[in-house]
Formats: sequence, structure tokens, C-alpha cells
Amino acid sequence: MTARDRNEQIRGALGGAAVGAALGVLAAFLGEVRATTPLLWGLLILGALAGAFRPPRRALHAAAAGVALVLAACLLTPVLRGPLAALTLSQPPVKADAIVVLGGGLQCQSRTLESASLARLTRGLELWGQEYAPTLTVSEQSGLIGPRDCPKISTLERQIITRQLGADGPEVLTLKNVTTTRDEAARVHALARTRGWTTVLLVTSPSHSRRAAALFRTSGVNVVSVPAPETRFDTTLPLPLDRLWAVRILAYENLSRVKAALGGTPER
Repeated sequence: MTARDRNEQIRGALGGAAVGAALGVLAAFLGEVRATTPLLWGLLILGALAGAFRPPRRALHAAAAGVALVLAACLLTPVLRGPLAALTLSQPPVKADAIVVLGGGLQCQSRTLESASLARLTRGLELWGQEYAPTLTVSEQSGLIGPRDCPKISTLERQIITRQLGADGPEVLTLKNVTTTRDEAARVHALARTRGWTTVLLVTSPSHSRRAAALFRTSGVNVVSVPAPETRFDTTLPLPLDRLWAVRILAYENLSRVKAALGGTPER
């Protein structure tokens, strides 16, 4: 190998590593990947290896260019308004037996709920305060989600309810050891059978509402979908940042559908 070829290989490897790192960051954000650091390292190393040789380097550059063009179209125009709106099922609340607040995300180290989770809980408490139902359910995530020392979402939500309402709050039931929305639907179905529930109000994020309602109905639960407000971004997509969030939401929801089609996530 000549010095010129070696220099070209080094430049190609560095360029490939940069592309791999960029794709890793994008994948970590769009896919809500749990192990972001290993993913970033893996794509960086694969990018460097591909960039060191001409044929895979061309393929890497072509793939990166395709991703960049699609992402640019999504960020520069509000083209995703329609697909995003199609994910939402919003119905007027009715008198029901229970309000089901689906689990969301949390920040393990600071032991706080993410904004979407807090919005769901707030909406559930609003419905209870308006006397639509006397009972509220919260979800306890299984050990498959997050670090082992991460607090339970249900515990944090119960603490918030106690701080705000004390002993005058709603009856709160916990859906234990859930990994997926399908698990939550199964837990609520079991409660409905034992408690004689006929209708529940389903509270989740707007982009999750249509899929969640379909899963609950498939499980035999009669639900009315009353989603919480979207707090993470403006759903009219006026800014590139809002549009980037829309890309993330659509990617997550579509990947969730693929996962469900393949059998979902097994519980520990």
C-alpha cells in the first residue's frame, strides 16, 4: 500500500467514523434507545471500518445522504402534521368506572417523572376532580425497563397524588410489573372482570392514544380515549425542533407496531 492509499484510507475511516457517530446520535434520539452509549460506539466503529474501504464507503455515504434528505424534508416543512394527527384518538369524557393513566418515562437519577408522564397524571386527576370516575390506576414498570435501581413510576405518581390531595384523593390501584401497553391492557381487563367495570377512561399522550385504545379494545376493555395535552412539542409543527420531535414520535410509534407484530416484549 502506498502512502497516498494509506492516507486515503485514514481520511475515509475518519469520515466514516463521523458519519457513524452522527447516525448513532440520530438513532438514539429517534428510537429512544436505552443503551445509547454502546449504540454510538458501535456505529462509530462500523462507520470507521466502512469508510476505510471504497465500496462500503460509497454505500455508507449513499445511506447517510438518503437519511439526510428525508430528515431535511421533515424538518424544513410541516409535512408530518397529517401522519402525526392520525396517531391521536381524542373523545369526550363520559362517566366511567375508572381512569387509567398509562405509564410513561421518568428520570431515574433525579427520581422525577418526565413531562409526558406528569401530563398524563395531571389529566387523570383533572378527570377525577370533575367526577368522571372514582378510581385511578397507575402503572409499575417491570425490571425490563430502566436500571434496576430506578424508582417505580407508580411510586412517584402516588407521592404526587398524596402531596396534592392527601387523604382526600382518589382510590389508586397499581398495575404491577408492566412492560408494554399490552400488559397494561391485560391488567385492566383483569380488574374490570373482578370489579365489574364496564367503561374506563384511557389517559395517555396524544400520539400514543389511538394505538393504546386499539390494544385495550382488543383485550376486551371498553375504553374512551381522553389523551393528555402534548407538553414536549407544538403539534402544529411551526419550528424545526417541533418537527424533529414529530419524526421521533412517528419512528417510535411505527417501531412499536413492528415490535407488537413480532410478539412484543417478554416480561421477566
